[in-house]
Formats: sequence, structure tokens, C-alpha cells
Amino acid sequence: MNPRSAILTVRQMGEADRLTIAAGTSGQALMENAGAAVAHAILARHRPGPVTILCGPGNNGGDGFVAARHLAEAGWPVRLALLGARDHLKGEARYHAAQWRGDVSPLAPAALDGAALIVDAIFGAGLSRALSGPAAETLAAAAQTGAPIVAIDIPSGIMGDTGESLGAVAAALTVTYFRKTPGHLLLPGRPLCGEIVVANIGTPDSVLDTISPDTFENAPSLWLPQFPQRTDAGNKYTSGHALISGGYPMTGAARMAARAAARAGAGLTTIAVPQAALPVYATALTSIMVHPLAAPADLAYLLADHRVTAFLIGPGAGVSEETRSRALAMLATTRATLLDADAITSFQANPAALFSAISGPCVMTPHEGEFKRVFDPKGDKLLRTRAAARLSGAVIVLKGADTVIAAPDGNAIINANAPPTLATAGAGDVLSGIILGLLAQNMPPFLAAAAGVWLHGAAAAAFGPGLLAEDLPDLLPGVLRELIHRHGG
Repeated sequence: MNPRSAILTVRQMGEADRLTIAAGTSGQALMENAGAAVAHAILARHRPGPVTILCGPGNNGGDGFVAARHLAEAGWPVRLALLGARDHLKGEARYHAAQWRGDVSPLAPAALDGAALIVDAIFGAGLSRALSGPAAETLAAAAQTGAPIVAIDIPSGIMGDTGESLGAVAAALTVTYFRKTPGHLLLPGRPLCGEIVVANIGTPDSVLDTISPDTFENAPSLWLPQFPQRTDAGNKYTSGHALISGGYPMTGAARMAARAAARAGAGLTTIAVPQAALPVYATALTSIMVHPLAAPADLAYLLADHRVTAFLIGPGAGVSEETRSRALAMLATTRATLLDADAITSFQANPAALFSAISGPCVMTPHEGEFKRVFDPKGDKLLRTRAAARLSGAVIVLKGADTVIAAPDGNAIINANAPPTLATAGAGDVLSGIILGLLAQNMPPFLAAAAGVWLHGAAAAAFGPGLLAEDLPDLLPGVLRELIHRHGG
């Protein structure tokens, strides 16, 4: 995994600081660099004007004192308000507070009077309790002023490991250091952060060798080295054959998934459909092959064809014993199998039967409702997606605006490029098709899932307002061209 995309927990961020200090950079220097980075980000985006900096009693507040000093030196009128007594500060925060020569007001709404910009340096990502007292009152008042808020590390009240909000107000800009935490990307934290700047404060990348991060932000650098590539010597079968179990009378979902699989590069894509549905599928599809299932043995015949490299069941399949049996038959081949929608729900009465059947590459793509039918819904999104992957032995794609992709080995990826327009019927079917197309080309399941989720979001973003799910497959070539242009391949 690319270390540039690593996401660190609050504990791991503390370890990164400890390792940096042990390597020779003082804690005072790290705090100086952090506060200077905040001031630099503000100076790059705003004209000088009255600024109020709200400082807490810990290191986050120390960063605020440094930022205040740099802004004052740049000619800004700075007002600083502190939660608690100045002489209660400790360590690096106490040192940098001593360098501030201006007045210090109590943290209260009155400190906001006349502010054109507000800096939230009260609490950082390690907060584990709800905001209360002067901190809650002052931030609530700050949100009512209309002045932009700049958060240091993360908006006060967001839990860094989960994204849960414990009373946070929205920032226009968040300046954090070295790497993001999960709370910067998971909902509801992500939109409350506004623009996110990750500043270099002197922490060397080499600390990651010791920390060994297992969570990453989805980006092409994670999976592009293993993205399928066509060669001059290849043919349609070397690019994989994707097989989809098509439903009836709900036919649109499988058709969109099939077109997405083909656009994602599968050399052949076939939909196996009930005999009665053949006219519907055949008239709607051209390059996608449609195979009627006239007898129970027909599916077994298709599954026995080793030229088929990946299977999908779920979109429009219906919740039934037949869907369950077909899913188990696909899993029994030990070839790459993707279960979505109804194929997941069909196991709600006996999830263990599904988990025990998984012995080959498998991806499941549930939304929240489907997830809770077969997995434990307790815990934050990252925690429960990891637990589901470990329990099932499959790669789990828990969909949403903050989709989490987790592998059975504990690695996880958080996706952040999905626009709100993806909240439209059928978008999930297209996603399953994109991932299927990559699986069919023998891309590793975890990376295929991550690539599919990212491509899905990029395609939607390229279209903009008015998106329909059926628009997405035809947007993929443009996204892939841009991907190749920017990153090579």
C-alpha cells in the first residue's frame, strides 16, 4: 500500500510524534511547525482582518498560540481566548503560550465580537466526550457569526477514529498534520471539516515503517500498479469472462451491471436469465451475451466453463431460495464471486451458511440495510466493516458517501470521492458491475473493490447534476482515459 495514502488513528498519530521526537526533532519544534502551518494556510486564503483564536488546555491550544503569534507578526489584529487558566498549561503548550505577548481572554462567546475569522484550536482528534460548557457555547456562537472557521487538527467535537460528532460545528478549512485520521473521511465528520490541508511539520515518512498503518484513503496510487492492462497478444478471453445471474421481472439492475462490467474491461460478459426473460434482455443488449436458463442443469453447465473468470449474483435477483442456491453454486467454483443486494439478503436466516461457503476470492457490496441483515451492526463504520470481512472471509464494501472497503486480513480503505448525485436508484448495481469487470481480469479482490469504488465516484463526478445510474457505464471510458493520462499505464 502507498504510504502517502495512509490514514492514522489517534494513537498512531501520537506514536508518530513520539518517534519523530526520539529521532531528534523536539516537541517544541513540532508545535512551532504546526502552528506556523495553520497561519500559512490562513494567510494563503484570507486577507488580513480581525481574527479570534479559541485555544484549549492541551496541545491543540498550544498550536493555536503559535498560529496567533505568526498572524500577529503578519499584521493581523489577533484576539486569543483560552479555556481554563494559562498557568495550567503543560509541556510544549505552556512554552509556546509564554511566547505570546498579547492579552488572553476567557473562552466565551464575547471573545468573538468583531471577528472576521475564527480559529478553533480547542480540542483535537483525541476528544472522547461531548462538548459542554464554555467550549460548546462559544463554538455554537461562532457558527452563528457567519465568519469562516478554521479548525486545527479537526473541528472540536469530532472523534478522530470514528468521525462521530459530539457537538462539532462546521469549519471552512481544517489544517491537520502528517496524515489524516479516519474522522477526516468518515461521516458525519468529513463535511464538517470543509477543505482539508495536510501540512508537513517535520514528521518523516519513515515512522510509518514502525507504525505499519492498515487504513488508507482510496486513491489510484493504491491499486493502479495492479490495474488490468491490455496487451497486443491478448484476446477476449485473456481479458476475462464475467457471468451475471439476471433476475426477472426486475431486469434493469443486471443489465446495468453487465454494461458496467464490459466497460470496466471484461473481454466477454454474459447474463444467464430465466427463459421467460430472454426477449427482454436480448432486445436491450447487443455486445452483452444472453444465455437462457431453460433447465436447472443449464446454470451448472455455465459454471463448469473455466473460461468464465468471475461471477455476480444479486442485482434484481429477488430474495429467494433459488438466489441462495445459485450463490452457493458460484462460490463452490472457488472462482471470483461478487454478492450484492438480494444475494446477501437471501442468507439473512443463516449467515453462517454463507460464510462457510466462501473459500475463494469473494466480494460483498452491501448497503447499510443489507449489512445489518447478515452482520453485526454495532460499532463505527470502520470497525464493523473490518469485523465483517474477518468473519466472512470476503472483501466487504460497505457502501455510502463514505464507503469503506475492508479485507479479511484487517486492511481497510475509506473512499471520499463519491458525489451526492450517486444517491440514485441503480447506482449500486453499476458499482457491482465495475468491480465484477475488474475481478474477471484477475485483479486482486481488495484492490478491484477499491478501484471500482473510486471509478464509480469519478464517473459520477464527471457527469454532474441530473445523473442517472444508466449514465455511469458510458462515463467509464472517459474516466479511464484521464486516469491513464495522469498516472500512466
